[in-house]
Amino acid sequence: MKMTDKTDKKPGVRKPLSLSSSGKGSVRQSLSGGRSKAVVVEKKKKVIIRPGAGGASAKPKVAPKIAVPAAKPKVDEIAEAAKKLGLSKAEYEKRQAALSSAQAQQNAREAKKAAEQAERERRMAEEKAALEAKKKAEEEAELRRLEAEEEKRRKEEAEKLAARKPVGAAAALKKEEDTRSEIEKAGGRVKKKRNTPPPTRSKGETKRRRGKLTIVSALAGDDERQRSLASMKRAREREKQRQRGGGGDREKVQREVVIPEAITVSELSNRMAERARDVVKYLMQQGTMATMNDVLDADTAQLIVEDFGHTVKRVSEADVEENFIIDDTPSDEKDRKPRSPVIAVMGHVDHGKTSLLDALRTTDVASGEAGGITQHIGAYQLKLKSGEQITVLDTPGHAAFSEMRTRGAQAVDIVVLVVAADDGVMPQTVESIKYAQAADTPIIVAINKMDSYDANPQKVETDLLQHNIITESMSGEVQAIHVSAKEKTGLDDLAEAIVNQAELMELKANPTRNADGLVIESKIEKGRGPVATLLVKRGTLERGQIVVAGEYWGKVKAMMDERNAQLKKAGPSTPVAVMGMDGAPAPGEPFAVVGDEQRARELTEYRIRKRKEDVTKASGMASMEQMMAKLANKTASEMPLLVKADVEGSAQAIKTSLEDLGNDEVKARVVYSAAGGISESDVQLAASSGAPIIAFNVRANRQAKDLAEKEGVEIRYYSIIYGLIDEIKGALEGMLAPERKETFIGYAEVLEVFDISKLGKVAGAKVTEGRVERGSGVRLLRDDVVIHEGELSTLKRFKDEVPKVQAGMECGMGFKDYHDLKKGDQIECFTVEMLDRKLD
Repeated sequence: MKMTDKTDKKPGVRKPLSLSSSGKGSVRQSLSGGRSKAVVVEKKKKVIIRPGAGGASAKPKVAPKIAVPAAKPKVDEIAEAAKKLGLSKAEYEKRQAALSSAQAQQNAREAKKAAEQAERERRMAEEKAALEAKKKAEEEAELRRLEAEEEKRRKEEAEKLAARKPVGAAAALKKEEDTRSEIEKAGGRVKKKRNTPPPTRSKGETKRRRGKLTIVSALAGDDERQRSLASMKRAREREKQRQRGGGGDREKVQREVVIPEAITVSELSNRMAERARDVVKYLMQQGTMATMNDVLDADTAQLIVEDFGHTVKRVSEADVEENFIIDDTPSDEKDRKPRSPVIAVMGHVDHGKTSLLDALRTTDVASGEAGGITQHIGAYQLKLKSGEQITVLDTPGHAAFSEMRTRGAQAVDIVVLVVAADDGVMPQTVESIKYAQAADTPIIVAINKMDSYDANPQKVETDLLQHNIITESMSGEVQAIHVSAKEKTGLDDLAEAIVNQAELMELKANPTRNADGLVIESKIEKGRGPVATLLVKRGTLERGQIVVAGEYWGKVKAMMDERNAQLKKAGPSTPVAVMGMDGAPAPGEPFAVVGDEQRARELTEYRIRKRKEDVTKASGMASMEQMMAKLANKTASEMPLLVKADVEGSAQAIKTSLEDLGNDEVKARVVYSAAGGISESDVQLAASSGAPIIAFNVRANRQAKDLAEKEGVEIRYYSIIYGLIDEIKGALEGMLAPERKETFIGYAEVLEVFDISKLGKVAGAKVTEGRVERGSGVRLLRDDVVIHEGELSTLKRFKDEVPKVQAGMECGMGFKDYHDLKKGDQIECFTVEMLDRKLD
């Protein structure tokens, strides 16, 4: 039988029907009673109904029609997903490929990380096992060593006992031979009475109970007195002394005892190796009641040491300063090598010092300074065209930085005095000359700004004659070089002059000794801590050495040059920035390398203690003077200030300048000055002292700002020093009491006195000189004696109030709160003007 597949797209084409059970469709056919049933064919969810194959004569039954749903077209899922995202199919496939690649890379990274973690854990386990094995081996070796020592000690004790036993046996035999009778000596035998020792108890056996046994004694148990620990220790010591060969008194050892200016009893006894109670007993015998913690002076300590049989070596606290900076010995001459010269560029403000150095090293420093002026000491090295190296200190020229110029003159070999050709010799120029002459430092004059149209170098050289600076053009020895930092002219001549002067001085230093030099500048940087700029004068400073500068010390953790390049060591004439100090040392302090931390601590502690003692003595000596000054000038007022700056040198300069302001009536008092940013402790100190905070090139952190707002502390920020000084000076001038200026305006004579009920007595007067003004000050003169001074309350001309009355005219005048007027009195009129005062 053939059946037609209705699912075929082409009509009239018949397909054979597969009846195998392994196909995609299956045909089930059942016959019952010769009647055919409907055959249902399932293929791909399509239902086909066909008639069964009964007999040939059987008439097929017509099955009811079943509605078959139309086949759905195949949907492209990738295209649908791309359409939802608004992408083409190719873009979607590319994005899916990228995501798959990223996921694969992520899985690879995680696998790699897991492998690394497993490898790390394996290494840690191996290291831990190795450490445990090493520790176990060390413990076993230590145990074997202790067992060997114990065995050796036992053998030595056994040998000692064996060596003593024969001696004791021989002595006992000899004693036995001496006690024998003559019969025994002849070979006879004598029966002797046996000596039985008395019964004794062992050491650990309890004593026999004595007395009656009561319930209390039975319950109390063993209440025998036990041996104390101290008694056992004493017995052990006696046994040790006996084994060492005698417990007699040892010979007293004489020691050299170092005695400072003050020492406690306990410390003195330790240095003498005596018991402290013996020293206290000695002092009591001398009539001095003292304890172990009492402090003795050097003389008393010397007497005690001598009486105890020791020798004395007296020292003072200042001895710690000895050999801090060691001078070169004649034997070091062979080690001295030529070094670079150190020069300081000094002069008046805005005369072009930094610009001249910029021209020499083709950099720009002044443009980075606030206000275009130098406000720090800059230290760096220059390499000239000739190949020579020089170390330069660029000092500020402003009047407030006189201390910096002093340090610059003390630390250098040559001073380059910069004078502007169009400005001449100015006050800071004269000050720099004095500092250089006081330090006996050679001077080279650099006449700058020769490109200016009104440059007059001849006038500059003439003005320098007044200060004993005689240039070569005037038959002197001082070199004068004409330069222009702007046009870069004369720079080679200036460099040649510096090199020639250095050759004449024959500058040498020993690089193999411990380094020493001067602190040029110091500051506290965020994240770095204290940073000190040091100028090495002799020796070589290396990383890891211990440096002491003033009241601070530290181990050199890092060294940088002016370009922030790391250095491992710095030779003579080299400026370096050093990290590792425990504070910011004061500029100008000498520094040196010391051997160990103990020496560094002794030096810094002594210096801190000495400074506090000096402050205490100074305050005690000046207390009477201060009291008398306050009594003499009760109106004197102070402006407290708290100064924080970026570097220690600027803080000192600002403090000195502010304290120099003022007069006998008002003055500024700096309660605290330091380098570094503004912290909460600074705000608290300012709040307690009622002082505003002066911040120079520093800022306050967030916590300090919030605390300042809460406490009402004012923080004023500055970047230029003369702006700071001018503002504080203006504030001090505002604290001055205004000056009272009195101006005479006229006289009036009382012609008649009228008594008015509402106003009181009013004088009818005639203006004899000048004018009279309402509201002006008046003095009432009677017989040329001032009997009242007050204000004019009423001034009338006829019945009208008038502001003023001129000479020769009559008027009515009433005094404020005064009515004792008489005919013939003189009235003097004047005005009072309050003028603001200025600080000289």
